[in-house]
Amino acid sequence: MSYTIFDTPFISVVGRLWARIFLGIIGWKKEGELPDAPKFVLIAAPHTTNWDLPIMLALGFLLRAKLFWMSKESIFRWPFGGFLRWVGGIDIDRSKPNGVVGQCIERFEQTDTLILAVPPEGTRKKVRTWKTGFYHIAVGANVPIALGYLDYKRRRGGVHSLFYPTGDYEKDLAEIQKFYAGITPKYPALYESLGEK
Repeated sequence: MSYTIFDTPFISVVGRLWARIFLGIIGWKKEGELPDAPKFVLIAAPHTTNWDLPIMLALGFLLRAKLFWMSKESIFRWPFGGFLRWVGGIDIDRSKPNGVVGQCIERFEQTDTLILAVPPEGTRKKVRTWKTGFYHIAVGANVPIALGYLDYKRRRGGVHSLFYPTGDYEKDLAEIQKFYAGITPKYPALYESLGEK
């Protein structure tokens, strides 16, 4: 994978210092440790506010995690493309036949290490169900799913554990969401109906 902000020695040291100060000021703490696995899909949930990104980035520095995230190819055009890739961005061409999931699977197959952060809601707006992409990426790439979280009630965030998908989406999703049932987002009203049919 490409060289990122997390690989830049001076920036990574400063980043960890910034993370401690930033999280201390807003009253947040890191929980858990980075899973001992070279490749996995990291669930970034719940996602209801723009505050999730800087908090996740700060936790990433403290966890010493080289985080990647995906977005549409158009935002990676000059002059911002190089910077966005440096901060972990992966450009996705939505016009390709294999789609977003297929391109993410290819990325996993092309590298020995990859942590791909995916917000399963796909948006900060209210949603009734999670999008299935994160799951199909993990199954297709044969990698586990890490249960990452931001709990605004306790002001704690981190990674709980690894989940190994069986291929039975409905059953696995029910197991995964048991954990998230105890996690409070910034705006609960945007999250309260998650998982209902």
